[in-house]
Amino acid sequence: MESLRILLVGNGGREHALAWKLSQSPIVETIIAVPGNGGTAGLPKVTNNTTVAADDYPALVELARKERLNLVVPGPEAPLVDGIEAYFRDAGIPCFGPSKDAARLEGSKTFSKDFMKKHNIPTAAYENFDDYEKASAYLKTIKHNVVIKATGLAAGKGVIIPETPEEAQQALKDIMLDKQFGSAGNEVVIEEFLTGDELSILSFCDGTTIKSLPAAQDHKRIGEGDTGLNTGGMGCYAPTNIATPELIAQIEREILQPTIDGMRKDGFPMRGCLFTGLMITPDGPKTLEYNVRFGDPETQTVLPLLESDLAKIMYACAGLPLLDMVPVKIRPGFSATVVVAAPGYPNSYPKNIPMQVAADTDTITVFHAGTTLSNDSLVTAGGRVIAANATGETLREAVDKAYEGVKLINFDGMYYRKDIAHRAFRKTESNKLTYAQSGVSIDAGNQLVDRIKAAVGTTRRAGADAEIGGFGGEVDLSSAGYPGAPVLVGAIDGVGTKLIIAQKMNKHDTVGIDLVAMNVNDLVVQGAEPVMFLDYYGCSKLSVEVAASFVEGVAAGCIAAGCALVGGETAEMPDLYTGDDYDAAGAAIGVMKPAQRLPRKDAMVEGDVLLALASSGVHSNGFSLVRKVVQTRGLSYTGAAPWDPATTVGQSLLTPTRIYVKPLLKVLESEGAAVRGMAHITGGGLTENVPRMLPGHLAAEIDVAAWEALPVFKWLRQSVAPAEMARTFNNGVGMVIAVSREGAAGVVAGLEAEGEKVYTIGRLVARGESACVFKNLESWAV
Repeated sequence: MESLRILLVGNGGREHALAWKLSQSPIVETIIAVPGNGGTAGLPKVTNNTTVAADDYPALVELARKERLNLVVPGPEAPLVDGIEAYFRDAGIPCFGPSKDAARLEGSKTFSKDFMKKHNIPTAAYENFDDYEKASAYLKTIKHNVVIKATGLAAGKGVIIPETPEEAQQALKDIMLDKQFGSAGNEVVIEEFLTGDELSILSFCDGTTIKSLPAAQDHKRIGEGDTGLNTGGMGCYAPTNIATPELIAQIEREILQPTIDGMRKDGFPMRGCLFTGLMITPDGPKTLEYNVRFGDPETQTVLPLLESDLAKIMYACAGLPLLDMVPVKIRPGFSATVVVAAPGYPNSYPKNIPMQVAADTDTITVFHAGTTLSNDSLVTAGGRVIAANATGETLREAVDKAYEGVKLINFDGMYYRKDIAHRAFRKTESNKLTYAQSGVSIDAGNQLVDRIKAAVGTTRRAGADAEIGGFGGEVDLSSAGYPGAPVLVGAIDGVGTKLIIAQKMNKHDTVGIDLVAMNVNDLVVQGAEPVMFLDYYGCSKLSVEVAASFVEGVAAGCIAAGCALVGGETAEMPDLYTGDDYDAAGAAIGVMKPAQRLPRKDAMVEGDVLLALASSGVHSNGFSLVRKVVQTRGLSYTGAAPWDPATTVGQSLLTPTRIYVKPLLKVLESEGAAVRGMAHITGGGLTENVPRMLPGHLAAEIDVAAWEALPVFKWLRQSVAPAEMARTFNNGVGMVIAVSREGAAGVVAGLEAEGEKVYTIGRLVARGESACVFKNLESWAV
């Protein structure tokens, strides 16, 4: 296929999403957005052009000829209804969009309803009116609830759902007499109000073939709980839980394919994107409306799930009908979008409000809609200003990340709904909790590391030039001016909110062991032997008994790790802590020879084996979520543990973190050539920690069915979704080791000889979208 030079018409969130996805295609050379927005301006391959008006179609054709553009993508409905496709067809430039005749399916609600009736496409009962008096008289004759639609284009707002006969009459007057939606209200459709769940399906069409993206659910109302005025859409998620394979097959059989076949038979084949709005009623799916372009914010939601090349798909639809030859592949997972609006929207709202937007992350993308650049500064320029999208392995994860994305956006008066996807959660995940809900954001921690890397980099000196983000920090003493000296490795960590359970149980010795374990395990994964440890203990009022018990636990941990407790600090700060509160931190220092340094990323290859060592329990991470689950389930820390009635909740949860130092050092000495890398499974769980030892081109494929989970994790699964479990807890394996295939047996034998329980849990594979790929994760669902 020839390289593509694309004209993208529009300036909304939909157009930013299209430009974002198209710019990722290797066959796309350039994209000119007319006029574009503040988001498209920052994309690679994309240039905004404001010298030509978006509705000056002859001028757009001239621009396309001048810039040698060979594909046009109209974003909004207005140019399609105006007939932009014909201008470019006459110029010999393919257009991803329908003809003016086909665009009537969106441009006229009366036309589309009559089309559905003609082709037996399931829809609500309806009547069309262009006379106000007749429409008003009809309303007085019916008993069922209605939806009143302005038949023309009304920027997605020309639909009113009255709740009483009086409201229906007022809505009719607002539309037809007071012209609330302008000339779009010269004619109305009054149709039966359907009950059920709404779905939106975006489908690629080439006139004959149709291929759809995942079913999405929009949130039209301005207020939480689907209250207040209609908007263009305040958020969206996909895929929906009600879109079962059986339901989608029925929709394709009874609605989508008959629509494409009917348009072709009637002489106006559909090319481009068909948006079908559906209501899933007790009697089956029924069609609410058609759009003949991508939806907003559905586009921002479904395109991040599209794995195939969007440019190839569009080209196959715009010219010769070749869609059946182009794959439309969807990656697994979920996507959610939260729209941020200007104050006052959907009524009158101010513009030109200065705004700040932080950079995207790996899984969070900010899509601009009503934004523009003013003297190189970003300002608001519309009602629905901007949106945060995120993807995740579960819907809960995607939504939580999307709300983390909202925090990247800042302007005065910004408004957004806080309940996106509430209908899905009400039905399927009402009892599932996340780490974010317990007040801890793994994403925020990752963002902090990215943010401070530059500052940390300014402190580099000879021998200490590694980037942060590993398990420990290194200083090569030989390079620092001490010839022949080993490499020093340091780690610093705390126990976290597990201390709260220790305080409630008045049991403090085990958390001292935890403190040592969290640090020395981080050292040994880099090939270092811990040699000394220092602790810090801060409290409101010093209790000698409590502090001594804690330090005795630290000493026990140091003995297990083979390092010396050489010093510490105790701080009594009544203005900072209250009551019996205390906090603790520790630092471990280890030594290693340069040849022992791990991970050896350059030695890792596809097919290397992943081994795991059993954990002793929850260890010392994820306790904010653990405590939230305990609270939600109404448990007492002194009561019997539901996963182990022989002990209490508190006693079980205070099981100390396993220290892996001595067994691992022994195996590194005897089987070191086979070991490629190790990962201590702490905060961030398997999902975040295993990739820390991997090179950028490899991913970890982990089969979660390869080991038997401890009872405490089986219990936690009742309240926490599988992907959140993987991202928060060790799930029964506290250390993961990458080893060569030929050396795996020797490493396993060596570790088992030291008393460790070893599992073979997966292998290294070529990296795709994710650095950690889980098999059988659904087996964790409860």
